[in-house]
Amino acid sequence: MSTVAETQIKLTPEHDARPGSTVRSRLQDLLPKIVLAPSFAATIVFVYGFILWTIYLSFTNSKTFPSYAITGPRAYQRLWRWTFESDPPSSWYTSITNMGIFGFLYIAICLALGLFLAILLDQKIRGEGVLRPIYLYPMALSFIVTGVAWKWFLDPGLGLEQTLHQWGWTSFHFDWIKNKDFVIYTVVIAGVWQASGFIMAMFLAGLRGIDGEIMKAAQIDGATTFQLYRRIVIPLLRPVFLSAFIVLAHLAIKSYDLVVALTSGGPGGSAWLPSNFMYEFTFKRNEMAVGSASAVIMLMTITAIIVPYLYSELREKSR
Repeated sequence: MSTVAETQIKLTPEHDARPGSTVRSRLQDLLPKIVLAPSFAATIVFVYGFILWTIYLSFTNSKTFPSYAITGPRAYQRLWRWTFESDPPSSWYTSITNMGIFGFLYIAICLALGLFLAILLDQKIRGEGVLRPIYLYPMALSFIVTGVAWKWFLDPGLGLEQTLHQWGWTSFHFDWIKNKDFVIYTVVIAGVWQASGFIMAMFLAGLRGIDGEIMKAAQIDGATTFQLYRRIVIPLLRPVFLSAFIVLAHLAIKSYDLVVALTSGGPGGSAWLPSNFMYEFTFKRNEMAVGSASAVIMLMTITAIIVPYLYSELREKSR
């Protein structure tokens, strides 16, 4: 018995000390790093590297081609003047004004509509399995497809207005897509149609994760349905609200392709967002420094939204 035990004790270190076993274990440890190294390097170069390059160009006098001689914050000063001192309003002022209108309405309506649809589906209605994919389908489409489809639907000569005229309602007029004062609201309509189903899915997942015992206890205590949602359900959905807000804000800031496909920029650029301004000045008007400065401002906006979110998430995990 002791001989067997001594043999096992002696064999174990000899087995672990074999060169093949050591090499194999090292390769197993290195394999994930080797696989991830190319994508990590590409991210460092083509994302963060180009972010730094764009910031650098915003402090130069770059026109059609990059200029590497630093000239100071002239591009930012031009954007400042175009924001507060331009009369009539500049295209940059129009872009940031549209961003405020579009961002506020897009986020608010998507949150309200998504929550409303999630509450309806959470009632275990018949046909829920059919309705869920119908609501989620628009999110599977690209902004280009969404923009083109809504362009046809809202065009007075092709879509809704023309159809109602053929049905006899000749007094109906809906020409927002060709009206510079209302064209940005058509972008809101198309954006809400695409994103509200996805937000509904987020809220529905949050509702299904709420403990049913809490709901039953509140109902036993005499809480009405309105009080139940206002005092219990909606406060418990706070993390979902925050996540949905981050997603929608990110989509709103980068909605370049939706604006181009739906309105082609609108009459006289009246539907421009900062992303459209950046592309126009960088690649069409040969003002690369100004375009880079506007891109940096968009980056700072996204950072101002994401950093507090990450801080709150990390703070909750540390607790």
